[in-house]
Amino acid sequence: MSSRRTRVKICGITRVADGLAASAAGADAIGLVFWGGTPRVIDVGRAREIADALPPFVTKVALFVDPQAADVRAVLDAVPVDTLQFHGTETPDLCRAFDRPYLKAVHMKDGVDLLEYGSLYADAAGLLFDTFRPGDLPGGTGHAFDWTRLAPAVQARLPAPVILSGGLDAANVGDAIRAVRPWAVDVSSGVEERGPDGRVRKGLKDAARIAAFVEGVRNADDGPAL
Repeated sequence: MSSRRTRVKICGITRVADGLAASAAGADAIGLVFWGGTPRVIDVGRAREIADALPPFVTKVALFVDPQAADVRAVLDAVPVDTLQFHGTETPDLCRAFDRPYLKAVHMKDGVDLLEYGSLYADAAGLLFDTFRPGDLPGGTGHAFDWTRLAPAVQARLPAPVILSGGLDAANVGDAIRAVRPWAVDVSSGVEERGPDGRVRKGLKDAARIAAFVEGVRNADDGPAL
């Protein structure tokens, strides 16, 4: 039995039932999105309802994309948020301005220097590496990036724990963990409902997909690295 345990965050929660399904499956954190450019956005009233329904020790993460400081403070005043997540081009000063641990997304664009970018956010609680697709959403695209870009030699020089995101689902999360060995994984579209046409229903989670995803994580934790 492996002694390591990969943390799991289920992002884009919009319903109380989905938050409870995530916690029941063993997720460590849930993400609440406060960016109007996605169908997964929720208002502070719904966010408070979800947060209040969760059991203890499930971390509540508020996600923003290039917000005004006042917008972040308004959420913090209304919702019991534990951690902030910044998924745009926010400055380090903005990220650290709210007396909360924060996660900073790193968009895996061609040519980005991961070590140089990560050094700007050395006080982050984690660096979240996500797929970049021009013209698409800044996160939750359902597409993976080249995991070899997070080779052990790169991770060893990063200033904060690695959170792997982008195109993960129950079918590939085991391979992703064995290849990268991140501190945590983050999933959104990979655990969402599918409509009759097979397309993702953004913002509506599937309890069975969540459970299968967490099981895939735990099975990978118990196995050897690639």
